[in-house]
Amino acid sequence: MEEVLVAPCGMNCSVCSAYLALTHDVKGRGIRMPYCAGCRPRNKQCAFLKKHCPSLLSEKIKYCFECQEFPCRRLRSIDQRYKTRYRMSLIENLGFIRENGIDIFLSREKEKWQCHSCSGVISCHNGLCFSCSLERLRQKKQKYRWDEP
Repeated sequence: MEEVLVAPCGMNCSVCSAYLALTHDVKGRGIRMPYCAGCRPRNKQCAFLKKHCPSLLSEKIKYCFECQEFPCRRLRSIDQRYKTRYRMSLIENLGFIRENGIDIFLSREKEKWQCHSCSGVISCHNGLCFSCSLERLRQKKQKYRWDEP
């Protein structure tokens, strides 16, 4: 978990399926998924919000919680989708970072998303570890969905 992989919107790219697909080269293992190196490393201040946010476009803010409009309509919409589909809240992530700092956030994220089987990283998008659950990932029709309990 690295600070550079936390997007302005509160997304921790370290637990994103596209980032994990890249770092585990799943295409080379026969799994078709898009790759992404993360918002900040690609110089995309936020893939979800940047093109719609003057503060992010001009790099006036590092995280959305620094904005007067926090949480804006677009962030609330993305947050609702993430709470419903992916069991996480970008707005809660940002609130935690604001209150506790990025280092404590990253420490909490490492614990929260650590695979109990191999200590790899579990994806927020499907609940699978890309180190030890690639066969399950390969068999999934919807790669960006959690299995229902």
